[in-house]
Amino acid sequence: MISLISFKEIALSLPGTAEEPHFEKTSFRVRKKIFATLDLKKHLLCVKFTEMEQSVFAYDPTVIYPVPNAWGKQGWTYIDLKKVKKTVLKDALKAAYENVSKK
Repeated sequence: MISLISFKEIALSLPGTAEEPHFEKTSFRVRKKIFATLDLKKHLLCVKFTEMEQSVFAYDPTVIYPVPNAWGKQGWTYIDLKKVKKTVLKDALKAAYENVSKK
């Protein structure tokens, strides 16, 4: 299990990342664009992947899986912080960060 403190340290270590409220969740942004949101109560992260990344990272549908509906088709993907391995989380966050920061 990834602690919320550990997750935030990883996310905020990415250059230019800011933590801001986003409705009832916490968002992580670069250049004012969201690359991840965190549901603190559920320990559930949502990241912005490309379609290809979504298929690669979704190795176990109980750990990483597309958001249902149109959001999932746009690449938004859930990651269960209670189940994901730290190395996978770091790679996933970096990919989501790069998707948003390079635009």
